[in-house]
Amino acid sequence: MSMRCRNIGVVVLLLLAVGAGTSSGQGQDRDDRESATVAGSVLDPSGAAVSAAQVTLTFTDGTQLRTATPGIDGRFTFVHVAPGSYVVTVQARGFAPFATRPFPVASRGGFTLPPITLSIEDVTASVTVRPIEAIAEEQIKAQEKQRLFGFVPNFYVSYIPDAVPLASRQKFSLASRHTFDWTSFAGATVSAAIQQAVDAHSGYGRGASGYAKRWAASFANERANDLLSHYVFASLFHQDPRYFYQGTGTTRSRLRHALSYAVAARSDGGKPMPNYAYLLGGMGAAALSNAYYPREERGAGLIFTNAALGLVGRAAQAVVQEFVARRVTTNVRGPRPSGIP
Repeated sequence: MSMRCRNIGVVVLLLLAVGAGTSSGQGQDRDDRESATVAGSVLDPSGAAVSAAQVTLTFTDGTQLRTATPGIDGRFTFVHVAPGSYVVTVQARGFAPFATRPFPVASRGGFTLPPITLSIEDVTASVTVRPIEAIAEEQIKAQEKQRLFGFVPNFYVSYIPDAVPLASRQKFSLASRHTFDWTSFAGATVSAAIQQAVDAHSGYGRGASGYAKRWAASFANERANDLLSHYVFASLFHQDPRYFYQGTGTTRSRLRHALSYAVAARSDGGKPMPNYAYLLGGMGAAALSNAYYPREERGAGLIFTNAALGLVGRAAQAVVQEFVARRVTTNVRGPRPSGIP
């Protein structure tokens, strides 16, 4: 009897298990029959398939559900999608992000989206355009820090070979800064003392009065030459008043470059031109000096003598700038040639 009861129990359990499995399978089949598919394709602006993309199916509240990658034909499919409202988003490198409008998915069917055409991503390049005058202003400020041995102005040398041209206002600013530097007053003081000692310009006489006249003449002559050469005629002839340091090449080429500065200059447009500003500036300063030099020293001879001396002086100064001055100039900007620390 007990064996028969056990057999009946086993049979009952098997029947219950089979029934439960059948019920579960029927529920799953029912869910599959009620679910749907969402399909579509991803294209670029030319109509070609985009396979390297990430397609995401989300609920309308933004909650991500599933992601898929299109095939080589650009097509994608989401299966077993429960009924509801969805949004499909697409992201691909080089293309702007894309999102569909919300769409409903009904049970027991398929939903095919219209072809998704991506647009090229906008690439905005930020380019800062700085006015030439602003760049020149920075270069002037750097030049105004250049001093021989740390105290003698060396403003009119550019160690940047492709320095931008100066506006007329900037030429005046640089000339004024150089002209009224404290060393200009000190230079006139020393020059007048030497002239007094050797009795140069004897028409001024001796004593304090003679020294004061020599000081004023020395200061006025240098300042007039400075302003006329570096500002007035440099602006009129659109000439850059600076010496442009070469620093490279053979000694002969550098020497030739330095000596040519006495007669040739760079135009504001970057081309070589006759050095009108320095030639006329020297002659103009000499002409003005006829108003205050002793009477016996005035005349045309003074003008041409001073012009000739100015020509020789500029050539010598340029040679010193090219081969010596940089080594003892502080606050130099620009590449240094080999051999200079």
